[in-house]
Amino acid sequence: MAPDRLTWPQALAWRLRRQLLDPVDDVSVVDVVRAVGALPGQDDAEAELAIGARRLRPRPGDVARAVAAGELVRTFAFRGAVHLATPEGAGAYLALRASSRMWELPSWQTFYGLAPADWPAFRQAVRDALAGGPLTPSALGAVLTSQPTYRHLDTVFADNPWSLVKALAWQGDLCFGPSRDGQATLQRLDGNPRWTGLVDLDEAGRWAVEAYVRAYGPTTPGHLQYWLGEGLGVRRAHLRSWLADLADRLAPVEVDGEPAVVLHEDLAELVSTAPATSVRLLPRYDQWVLGPGTADPHVVPPAERALVSRGANLAVVGGVVRGTWSLSRDEVDVTWFAGTDAVARDDVAAQVERLATVAGRPLRLSAGPA
Repeated sequence: MAPDRLTWPQALAWRLRRQLLDPVDDVSVVDVVRAVGALPGQDDAEAELAIGARRLRPRPGDVARAVAAGELVRTFAFRGAVHLATPEGAGAYLALRASSRMWELPSWQTFYGLAPADWPAFRQAVRDALAGGPLTPSALGAVLTSQPTYRHLDTVFADNPWSLVKALAWQGDLCFGPSRDGQATLQRLDGNPRWTGLVDLDEAGRWAVEAYVRAYGPTTPGHLQYWLGEGLGVRRAHLRSWLADLADRLAPVEVDGEPAVVLHEDLAELVSTAPATSVRLLPRYDQWVLGPGTADPHVVPPAERALVSRGANLAVVGGVVRGTWSLSRDEVDVTWFAGTDAVARDDVAAQVERLATVAGRPLRLSAGPA
């Protein structure tokens, strides 16, 4: 049987729906993060914008409240960067990241003075140090290096502890806690009552593949390799195995002649989806472009990839990045790429109102052309 044939405008319209961007509905912060899989979490303000763009009634501070309640976990995940994930999502993504066991590399053993056999005791020492509550990295280092066994790590914690902290985060020992006087803190991850631990590797892999296809389909093995291989260090052999395990769940499609896959359960909805014309103002490094990657020409015009990769805020029309926006004081200025069809000013102004709601202060669209 020939695969169903689709167009990229159809596919992107369906993806907008899956990622809660069109239509925007009355959903929670957790619903949004679950829908996109994981979301950059280094900057609270940008996370609020990304999540607020997908919620009907966003409120300033919603992300911080969800993290404080344990509904979301802030930890190191894709490409070694800080991300927000649900506890169940973190259990899968961290299991995939930890599977590379980077701390067992000879270079790691030499640099940190920790052999593979030393890690169980070291991890326990870290958890014991955090038993009383969150600590800044320097305070954690002070507790650890007060013990003769770990005194040699004093320069690591004084100079740059983050690679070592990442290895502990990937194994589920710690995550980020609330900021303290502008400084990051670390806390035990098992202190979150919603945390159930790292997932079995194959179970985590199948879950992550399915979650990606559900949110970023129609997709290809190449995109999955980008998301899970380049993002989390998953081996190609593992990815091929998980795709084979899920073969009966996946349906082949053609999108403007390009082969791709979706979940069987989503195929009927996808085929019946009409192209979208919705306008969305998204923050830089939004999952809309990070999920498929800025090299995906269907989402990011190749001529504009460098601009998007450098961190421009995104003006998206019908799922395609068509321009950028910037904020100066209380004024939002939108710059459209050359060749972009006319965009209704009222549609852009409505998005500026959403930005204002998320930011918790009045904003207005620049008087210039939009």
